[in-house]
Amino acid sequence: MRKLAYILLAAVVVLGAAGNTATAQSYYEDERTFYGGLIAGGNFTQVDGDNFAGYNKTGLNVGGIVYTKLDEHVAASMEVLYAQKGARSKGYFTVNSGTFITDYGITLNYAEVPILLNYFDKRKSHFGAGFSYSRLGTSKEFITVVPTSGVNLNDFPFKKSDYNFVLSGNLHCWKGLFLNLRFQYSVISIRNNTPQYYSRGEQFNNVYCIRLMYLFM
Repeated sequence: MRKLAYILLAAVVVLGAAGNTATAQSYYEDERTFYGGLIAGGNFTQVDGDNFAGYNKTGLNVGGIVYTKLDEHVAASMEVLYAQKGARSKGYFTVNSGTFITDYGITLNYAEVPILLNYFDKRKSHFGAGFSYSRLGTSKEFITVVPTSGVNLNDFPFKKSDYNFVLSGNLHCWKGLFLNLRFQYSVISIRNNTPQYYSRGEQFNNVYCIRLMYLFM
């Protein structure tokens, strides 16, 4: 996990430097090809394929972003993020007439790289779509079953890679400040082998995200 943090920190520094360099160039050029910024916000997540509904698990979504201008209203973007995903129970679930899940949770810590194509309006607000690749750093899972089951959750590991489809919208608020709303969903399951208490054999990350983004414009 420490190596993952160092890699993310280095990537964010590079993205921030790219944004600062682009800002410096803007004093001499009317138009820029590259510009970058910083992102901070939160994920609201669930794992589809368990027995619980609701975006009850919250986590961080922080990192940096670089845009590459392709046309007057079109730009590609790449982000490097630390993203927390997972699931959390609210209440309990009846597995069968004699078995209950009273508590349950999953925490997944990812290094994530989304790549999107974005359309900008005249106010610089923009929306985009694309895909992201996430690499799992650490995971934690717990489940409390009555009566006690003796299931070893280490026998059901999560995949190291998570591939997501992404939809994103950015509202220009003030100068370089934007409010970002995002939805993303795993296109390939994050785990195929699950404990018998879950509703499906495959599980998928399901994420809504709210963030603030500052671009060095």
